Formats: sequence, C-alpha cells, structure tokens
Amino acid sequence: MEPIQQLVDGLTQQKRTALLLGAAGALLGLGLWVKLLRKKEKVERVGVVSRLLVHPLKSGKALSVSAAECLQVGLKSGELRDRHWLVVTEDSHMVTARQEPRLVLVSMTCDGGDGGVCLRGPDMEELRFPIEQPENRLLNCRVFGLDVQGRDCGDEVSRWFTSFLAAQKTFRLVHFEPQMKGRRPMEAEPQFPQCEVAYPDTGPVMLLSEASVEDLSSRLDQQVTAERFRPNIVVGECEAFDEDSWEEIQIGSVRLQRVMSCGRCILTTVDPETGILSRKEPLDTLKSYRLCQPAERHIYKSSPLFGQVLKVLQEGRVQVGDAVYKVSR
Repeated sequence: MEPIQQLVDGLTQQKRTALLLGAAGALLGLGLWVKLLRKKEKVERVGVVSRLLVHPLKSGKALSVSAAECLQVGLKSGELRDRHWLVVTEDSHMVTARQEPRLVLVSMTCDGGDGGVCLRGPDMEELRFPIEQPENRLLNCRVFGLDVQGRDCGDEVSRWFTSFLAAQKTFRLVHFEPQMKGRRPMEAEPQFPQCEVAYPDTGPVMLLSEASVEDLSSRLDQQVTAERFRPNIVVGECEAFDEDSWEEIQIGSVRLQRVMSCGRCILTTVDPETGILSRKEPLDTLKSYRLCQPAERHIYKSSPLFGQVLKVLQEGRVQVGDAVYKVSR
C-alpha cells in the first residue's frame, strides 16, 4: 500500500473512532441528564382514586367501574371508550343534554358475549347492536364548531333514540372508531397543552375531588353528587379544590397533565336521576364563588370553574384505591 493511502486510511479510522466515541459520550451524557431531571421531580401524595366513571355515550348515564385503561383519548373499560358515541341530528350536528336533557337517563353497556352494546332507557325496550358496523356510512359531524367523523349506527338505533327523545325530529347515533382522526379542541388556544379527543368538550379526562362536591352541596338546599358534573376520575382524601393546583399528577403508571379548568354550563342543572333541566342550581351557586380571575375572562367568560381537564402523557391502568401523586419540579 502506498504511504499516502496508508495515511488517508489511518486518518479515516481515527475519524470514525472519534465519531463513535463522541456519539457514545453524547448518549451517556443524555442519559445522565434525563436521570438528573428525574431526580429533580418532587412527588407528593395528595389523594386517592375513590371512583372511576366512564361515559360511553356523550351526555349519557355514567358507568361506575373499579378499573379502566387510561388512553390518549380517555378512559376505556372493556370495549367501551369514554364519549365515543354521539347523538346527532339529521344534518349531523351534535346533540347533548343541553338540548335534550333526557339523554342523561340513557345507559350504554357491553355486558354480553356477542361483541355488541346495549341501550337502555326508561319505558324503552333494550336494544342491542354491534360495535363494529364497517358497512355503515361515515358522517362528518359538527362538534363545537369542528368537524369529526362518526360511523352511523344504523336505522334501528336511530328509531330508538327518536322514540325515546320524542322531540318530533329524527336523531341518529354515531360511533368514533379507533382509526378515525380526532378533534383538537384547544387548537384556537395555543397557550394550553394540546390533545386530540373524540367527542369530549375540551380534553380526554376530567378530574374532580369528593371534597369539592361536598363543599358545593353544603351551600345548596339539595345535595348534589359527582355524577352531575360528569367526571372520569373522582379523588378522595384531599381538601376542596386542591385539584386546582395539580399541574401534573401520577396514578400508578399513568401520568396526566392539566389542560385547563372545567368551565361549567347549563348541563350541570340537569338532574341525572330525573333528566329534568332546572336552568338554576347548582350553576347559580357555583357562579357566586367559583368564577375565574379577571385575567382569564377571555377564556372562561362567565362560566364557573369546577374540576380539571387533563391530557394523558403516559398511558396505563388506573384503579379505585390507587394513590394520586402531585408531581412538581
């Protein structure tokens, strides 16, 4: 081999060795840096999961479960995912208990071995239908001003809801399937953490403490329950409104980040046991002591704040009885 070629080969080998050593050093440094960052986390036990509630049908009755998967798009129990079914009008606009209060009386369960779901409502025969109906048409539904897809659940289901709601108009039910593209409800507010959802209002998980509900009940003539506020995770063993200060929490292997406070609307005045809309309480009382700070009025306007909307940073399984930890840095 010529001396010049030997020199070139030697320099090339040295360069490769230097690059490999540099890369190894960078990875080692990154690992140490990540470890250092983790060490800076402060974890404090702030409560315990006392209840888990899944609402398969938006505005429908809650299912109380002992455990659930916590996914990017919200809680999942068995085959039922939170707020993945939606009632719409014939022109595919969202219908909730704001417009049709009796929706809160409709339960959706998956308690058979046929891979289907079951609808139940007062004075209605129960109706079973398949979760997957790939031959049915896709609809572009309008949800809070944004378009999101849904698979039509068929004419029989449509007749069931039309009969139950008795509003002299036709209703249809749609299902958000896993492969569909979700909405980004906070896209217009880039200062908030962003997330994709199916049919929830603003985020995949809503958390509320028992103590906050008890505090509100103490100010009312009639007590209210957590079901009226439609949370997914109810936390016990903490003080009222402690959840307002939890920017990041850990429950088992699940990591959750606060998106925003939950601004409350007229839906809270629907009694979950009767389906009657009062338009008064507990919303009026909440407005007397739970309005936002003046600097946040452009976000929440006149809506009182009650509970926290969260996004999922790390998926996993949550159970009733799990400790809730506040994470700070």
